[in-house]
Amino acid sequence: MLTEHRQFDPAVSYDALAEQYETVVLRGAELETEVGHVLVYGISEEFSRQFDLSSVRLPSAEIFRVARETGGFAVGAHAGRPSIGLAEHVAAGYGLEGVVEAVETLNGGSSDAENALALQLAEDHGLGCVGGSDAHYVSAIGRCLTAFARPVTSIDALVEELASGDYYPLTIEETREGGG
Repeated sequence: MLTEHRQFDPAVSYDALAEQYETVVLRGAELETEVGHVLVYGISEEFSRQFDLSSVRLPSAEIFRVARETGGFAVGAHAGRPSIGLAEHVAAGYGLEGVVEAVETLNGGSSDAENALALQLAEDHGLGCVGGSDAHYVSAIGRCLTAFARPVTSIDALVEELASGDYYPLTIEETREGGG
């Protein structure tokens, strides 16, 4: 999954890269809201028409709602980080119920304490937990992942699996034989 910051161009294709490395490459966007960053998967033309994706103060509740209404799924990114994660905003009174379904609780760019805070937020509110590398450099790709119950080979399958709630975060070390 590649998520671009504050942009999404449906014309960009990573098909050649996927073919070269015999893998699936899916795309999304990391958007900035008034309560932190949000990962959006399954971005449709309708979703894109409703928001200026380059804005740094998008309305979070609308991002989560419209993503679902237009066939996508939104996840609170690096939820334990100060100011750009949801936990701090929830502690200040932001309500998640009926808005947020999942948060990133294992983020390769976050500290152990930030990931623990994100996990506590998810547990306290019954949210799904995903993992992501947050790789800004090639060497960081794959540090943290999300394991799904069924194969994910398309954006539609990803959205379906996220909506099912049947997934969990893990580190690359946990995927090795013997779990470490």
